[in-house]
Amino acid sequence: MKKAEATRLNILEKAFELIYVKGYQTTSIDDIIATTQVTKGAFYYHFKNKDEMGVSIINELLKPSMTSSFIEPLMSDSDPLNAIYDLIHSLLIENKFLKVEYGCPASNLTHEMTPWNADFHRALNDLTNQWIKTMADSLENGKKNGYVRASVDPLQATMFVLSGYWGIRNFGKLENSKNVYFPFLKELRNYLDSLR
Repeated sequence: MKKAEATRLNILEKAFELIYVKGYQTTSIDDIIATTQVTKGAFYYHFKNKDEMGVSIINELLKPSMTSSFIEPLMSDSDPLNAIYDLIHSLLIENKFLKVEYGCPASNLTHEMTPWNADFHRALNDLTNQWIKTMADSLENGKKNGYVRASVDPLQATMFVLSGYWGIRNFGKLENSKNVYFPFLKELRNYLDSLR
């Protein structure tokens, strides 16, 4: 990796960590520069402004991470109901980066930025739609393979599961405890089993 590429990646990664903890709107360019230890000139060499950097975080960090952490597990397991449960359980309980007190990074950015920034809206909508499509496709394949009963609407089930995931992340932030995740996971298992 060339030095300029490494500098850009460093800015994106450190800024993402900072934004995840502090929030996008309360994180300044000066905060990012202090954290990354790059000059203002280096920051503006790579990004016109903070919003361009924010959209780059979504496109260059969140999307690839979602592919490896969210998409591939759903596509590689023949039983989508177990795969969905295992994925949500892993994200809530086992994932070392996602902290209960800070919630879901994509959800946080959606709440903070999409009402007033069209670029964030597009990037986050693309990200979310990719996850929706993958989960719905895995449920559709599960119907064909006999893991999911024929009457299940894959999109409807997907929207229900993902809404629950985003919602329980917010409850986790409020409680600052993973304890709220356990009743949700138990009911998620019941719901997914009802789709067999």
